[in-house]
Amino acid sequence: MADLSKTLNAILREPRAATSCCFLLLLVTLAIFAPALAPRDPLEQDLMLSALPPAWIDGAEPGFLLGTDDLGRDIFSRVIFGARIALIVAVAASFFAAAIGSALGLIAGWYGGWADRIISRLIDVWMAFPPVLLSVLLVAVLGSGLTSVIVAIAIIDWTRFARVVRAETQAQAGLDYVTSARAIGFPQGQILMREILPNVAPVIIALISLQMGISVIVEAILSFVGLSVSSDIATWGGMIASGRQLINESWWVLVFPLIALFLTVLAFNLLGAGLRRALDPVMRR
Repeated sequence: MADLSKTLNAILREPRAATSCCFLLLLVTLAIFAPALAPRDPLEQDLMLSALPPAWIDGAEPGFLLGTDDLGRDIFSRVIFGARIALIVAVAASFFAAAIGSALGLIAGWYGGWADRIISRLIDVWMAFPPVLLSVLLVAVLGSGLTSVIVAIAIIDWTRFARVVRAETQAQAGLDYVTSARAIGFPQGQILMREILPNVAPVIIALISLQMGISVIVEAILSFVGLSVSSDIATWGGMIASGRQLINESWWVLVFPLIALFLTVLAFNLLGAGLRRALDPVMRR
């Protein structure tokens, strides 16, 4: 409990991590309680209210804070509900990618030999494919849907974790505390899980945060081209795709989901950098 409190204090003292946590906490709250907080149904159409500007511009209607799109759907409600899809994909895909990549990276970095050669070659081959193109191909093969998007991102981005964790494990393996554990006679598996993994964990946690930002972008790209969830579900990428065609007449349809996407990715990136600094005892000095 004391270690957890100390870790939380270190995170809160890091300005980037603290600011990002506040924004992401707000975003998570909006996503969880979207049905209660959104002023309107994100799918409700009213052509009589189409292309209404935001509340602070002449011609706006009461109750439509960020205006409406060409079908009369409330932009603010759609941005809130779009956060649900973005966060689900960010969390699920990042943790699956981290689990696969970290496990392979630990094995390659600790045991070396043929295991390291096979895993390293697999990483090199997998990273030779353009990630966005590969994600589109995988979703096209698996079929559209939330599960397919999550699986595709995890399959593509495990290599990021594997490479970094492998290098960090090799660095940790040469330190004195590992040599001491070997001299005492600890089994190799125990040394890996109880000694090395806790010291590699800060890097993994920071990478997960960075991967969440990447996952949000990939999901938005897939939504933009119509390969993510069903079109009757509000997503930021889908809103950007429809807003692109209306940029000259109704700029707000494009701008507000873009702002939400930008701020979310920026928050995850800053959180990753802040967590790395807050959790790493060497950098914290």
